[in-house]
Amino acid sequence: MTCTVAVVGATGAVGQDLRRLLATRDFPCDEVVFVATRRSAGRVLRFRDRDVTVRAIDDAGLFKGVDLALFSAGGGTSLEQAPLAVAAGALVVDNSSAWRMDPDVPLVVTEVNGQVLDPRPAKGIVANPNCTTMVAVLPLKALHDAFGLSGFVATSFQAAGGAGQKGIDELAAQIPVLAEQSELLRDDGAAAAKLVDYSVHARTLAFNVVPWLGAEADAGYSDEEMKLRNESRRILDLPQLEVAPTCVRVPVMVGHAVAVRATFEREVDLGEALRRLDAFPGLVVDDLPTPLEWAGRDEVAVGRVRRDLCDPRALNFFVVGDNLLKGAALNTIQIAEELVARGHV
Repeated sequence: MTCTVAVVGATGAVGQDLRRLLATRDFPCDEVVFVATRRSAGRVLRFRDRDVTVRAIDDAGLFKGVDLALFSAGGGTSLEQAPLAVAAGALVVDNSSAWRMDPDVPLVVTEVNGQVLDPRPAKGIVANPNCTTMVAVLPLKALHDAFGLSGFVATSFQAAGGAGQKGIDELAAQIPVLAEQSELLRDDGAAAAKLVDYSVHARTLAFNVVPWLGAEADAGYSDEEMKLRNESRRILDLPQLEVAPTCVRVPVMVGHAVAVRATFEREVDLGEALRRLDAFPGLVVDDLPTPLEWAGRDEVAVGRVRRDLCDPRALNFFVVGDNLLKGAALNTIQIAEELVARGHV
């Protein structure tokens, strides 16, 4: 079968990957509708063997005849436009935070809980998790199935690209300026930081790490940190899971990493843990995974897997994944593929 697919946010960083994956994974779509802001409307984008003109998000009848709408255009757009797409007959897969905690909207990582896509989502919307949550839950699920997960402490190292193209651009603009200030970086870092502007990240990011991203949530935590707790609980179906998150922005263009100390109900056997991780779909065991070396790759990589020094029921590991691919576009496409395979589209 074939269907008509709309990509909302088609010109953004994730939208570019959505378009590429639709083409290269031979997704069964005979027609595509590319949607962006009024500013990008009229651009011509290539898809497979033809040109497609970008339409504006406020065009009348935008979703008429669309079977599947893939949204990656921010929460406000999703809240406003996703119900319109559903009303026009489309199933929506949304990459924003708008619908993730709606109890009537499945929150899905395909390798972890793809079964929740049956029956057909009643609200007509499926949510894609936050990119940091996405990276962490693959190894957590593999280990949960073996030992019974009870909680985890997570410190993320999140790429500039987690803030979209504007986050990448801000870091790229800062690097050459500060690269010429090696002595100042050593002797007066505060003065060096003032040589460049920042607005996307909470502080100057080049040659730095910034222990804050997102908006103020509660008790000193950011909303990004609360997403890691709340979304992992939903995806793993562990509503009482104990999670202690800290999210940090690092000067990496693409690729999130998370250092995890996970605790379990049963004592951990390291050999069994490594076997479970290595066999889990979409997950690769790598001795020393780094965001740079895994940027542009579909799989999530886990390494530095160690029994805890104090608790025989705890395990420490380091996990990395491309936040624009598995963290966003790839999982969106995988959800779409599952919806087709299960006969919902």
